[in-house]
Parts: sequence; structure tokens; C-alpha cells
Amino acid sequence: MKVQSALLTAISVFTAYYVYTPLPSTVSEPWKLMLLDATFRCAQDVSNLAHYVGLSHHLRVLNFVSNYFDKHDPISSGHMKVTDTVFDGVEVRIFEPTTEPSGTLKRSIIYIHGGGWALGSARTRSYDNLCRKVSEDVNAVVVSVEYRLVPDVHFPTPLDDAFTATKYFLSPEVLEKYSIDPDRIAISGDSAGGNLAAAVCQQIAGDPNVTIKPKLQALIYPVLQMLDFNTPSYQQNRDMPIVSRFVMIKFWLDYLNVSHTFAHSLEVNNHTSLDVSETLSLRELLNWHSLLPLSFKKDYKPVLQSTGNPNIIQEIPALIDRRASPLIALQETLQLLPKTYILTCEHDVLRDDGTIYARRLQEAGIDVTHDHYNDGFHGCMIFASWPTYFSVGARTRDGYIKWLKQNL
Repeated sequence: MKVQSALLTAISVFTAYYVYTPLPSTVSEPWKLMLLDATFRCAQDVSNLAHYVGLSHHLRVLNFVSNYFDKHDPISSGHMKVTDTVFDGVEVRIFEPTTEPSGTLKRSIIYIHGGGWALGSARTRSYDNLCRKVSEDVNAVVVSVEYRLVPDVHFPTPLDDAFTATKYFLSPEVLEKYSIDPDRIAISGDSAGGNLAAAVCQQIAGDPNVTIKPKLQALIYPVLQMLDFNTPSYQQNRDMPIVSRFVMIKFWLDYLNVSHTFAHSLEVNNHTSLDVSETLSLRELLNWHSLLPLSFKKDYKPVLQSTGNPNIIQEIPALIDRRASPLIALQETLQLLPKTYILTCEHDVLRDDGTIYARRLQEAGIDVTHDHYNDGFHGCMIFASWPTYFSVGARTRDGYIKWLKQNL
């Protein structure tokens, strides 16, 4: 009996230690977030173990574990037609409301899912539910892009897939097939999907061969740069669920097909030190001292090394590629972009990426709506239904949908 009690106590202590993470009192439903984060960390630990013993790449295992019970067939209903198809070699899932009379021109949203370029799917329950809800409430055709994932592919392949599918959809023949109004199209995405959506929008804006341009872009807590991993939000939220600073850096390195041995150098900004001439002018484009509000800057100080590792740029040339980091686009590119919605969350390492992009777009003359949620955390929008319901998830989703309805 004593042995059982001791064992039960030990298990309880270990569980409490694994689950409990100190969180700010302002974050939405902290205990629920702790449990969600513990589940995600457990899946990461399993995938890392499988990688270590040589069973499979850790991201491939993590994606399998995450999606095993979450894949959703394209289920249509009386007022919604859902189909899986292929756009110029890229798989997509299409949500079409059937409430309008045949031939009526519809609004449309091209949606690119998040997941660190390595996880998630247009076919998972979370993104199927989100796109279905957007399609119903906005009364719009939603095209959810199933781009190929890391580690099977790397930068720029996910971006190329997203651009290929978008360009195909924007052709007059395809828009006519789906009865889409060419003047009422939006491009949207969350997290890494927000990165791809922003980059696709920039590419389309500057491509004379794409004659039909999107009316809007809507970016949900987007990943937009890898030159500074010490912005105030990266410092403030470095250990926050669901994506810590170190986890975000590893997602970047996997996306760029680079060894994790570079992680520490990136974490302390050695790749943008003063002796790396290629990055000096680019850092000015994300000078958070001038681009962030005082309430975000607080007392945080820039991390700028006088000497670092100049060889990193030679080893990882994508570090200064604007297709990977849309935030460092030149102003003449930003001036071509459509009306923009950006959503950020206080308890998110990526808060400042989205905030700086909103400011740079405004300075380029673009009409920008920036919605910030003080109790929000990274990824919260897809946690808006049972069994992972968060009130801030529902509020961010509903605010995003409201903006689309009013502006598309």
C-alpha cells in the first residue's frame, strides 16, 4: 500500500511538473493553455525520440501524431459544397456556399494554413472548421491550399506551391468556372501560412502576367522575418506556449533546410552583427525602436552584436531573401499591396512581426486594420471549438470574419 501511494505521489508530482508553466495572468484561460501546451510538448518529445533512434524525421512523426485523429473528409451539406481538387499540380480544398442562385458572382478567399511550414493541413478538422465557418459567414468561396510540407520539401517550395495555386485560381477561366467576382478576392493565412500569404501577395503585386489582383490580404499572427530574434515580443514571450523563441528558430532552420547547430547563433542575433555588411541596411527596415508603440517596447533593449559570424549568410543565403522574410520588402513593393488586415496577440513571439509590418504598410500608403488581442496567444484562432475551445479563439475568429464581411 505504501509503495502504491508513493508511486501515485511521484506520478502526480511529475505530471504537475510537466504540465505547470508560469503564465501571465492576462493570458486567456491559463490552465487550459498549460494542458494544451503539455499535450503539444508531449507530441514533440515523442517525435524527437523517434528521430533520435532513427525511425523517422521528427517533423514527419510530429505531423503524423498531430493529424492522426484530425483528418477530415470533404463533407458537403445542404448549403455547402466541399471538394478536394488540384490547381496546376497543387492540391486544394474548396468550400462553396450553395445558397445563392446559380450564376451569381461570389466573393472568394484563398486561405493558406499555418504550422511552421511543416505541420497542419487543409484537411485537418481545425482548418476545415475554420474555412467552413469563414465560407458560411462571409458567403464566399474559400480555397484552402494544401502546399507541400517540410521535411519532404524546403524553401522556396511551399511558397511556390502557394503562388502556383493562387495564380491558377486568379485566371479568368477558373474564376468564371466558380462564379467568382474578380474584384472581390482576398488572400489570407495564419502563422507560417501568413508568411506565405504575405509573400504571395508581394509576388502577385509585382507580376505583370497576373492581371487580376486581390482586393485584400488578411494575415493572422504572421511569421515575417528572421533577422531579429530579440524584438520585444521575442524577449517577452521567449518561453510562452504554443511557440517559444527556440521552437520558432528551429522551424525556420528546418524550412531553410539548415542544421539546428545554427540555432544559438540566430538566437543571439550573431547572423546580423555589425560585421555582417549584408544585413545592416535590412535591419533598418525593421528598426523596432521607431516602428513599435511604447507599450510594446517597454524596457527591452536591442540585441546587436559588434562581432558575430559573417559566414552564416554564406551558409544560409535565404536569411536575406525577401521571399522568406516579407517584412524586409522595399517600400516600392509595399506600395503595390492591397488593403490589409493584420491580427496580433500579446502573448506571442510574433506579435512585433505583424505590428511592424502594419506600420510599414501604413507608411507606404496602404489602408491597414491592426487588431491586437491582449489576452491572445499564438495559434489561438484555430482553438475556437470543442474540445480545444478558448474564448479568445472565438473572438479572434469572429473579428477576422467581421472584417472580411465588411471589406470584401
